[in-house]
Amino acid sequence: MSSTDAQPEVPRVDKDGQAVINPANVKGVRVSGKQWKMQKQPTRKSSHTSWDQRQKDRQTLESIKTRERELKEEQERERQEQAERIRARRAAKEEKERYELLKTKMHAKRVERLRRREKRSKLLKER
Repeated sequence: MSSTDAQPEVPRVDKDGQAVINPANVKGVRVSGKQWKMQKQPTRKSSHTSWDQRQKDRQTLESIKTRERELKEEQERERQEQAERIRARRAAKEEKERYELLKTKMHAKRVERLRRREKRSKLLKER
């Protein structure tokens, strides 16, 4: 064999055993190997879901929203009840303090009469 004989080119192989192709030899690929423009794909319609599936999805979404609304209403109701209990407790405390103050100024029996009279008038107002 002489030095002028053409030897067949041996393909280069990377670490994984895949053949390495020189980007300069491939048509449409830059010499640097970088693609500057994205490969364009033909436009396709989006995945079409059936009417039944869409109806089912809407129904599940609506049920989720309904459940969330119920939970929010329940939380709001509990919060309102707690606030009402606090208001009632404060009002009772204020009334008790007021009667204690009256006891220091007046006779105890007179304070008890006033308390009963105020309860009666309060009950009449609520009717």
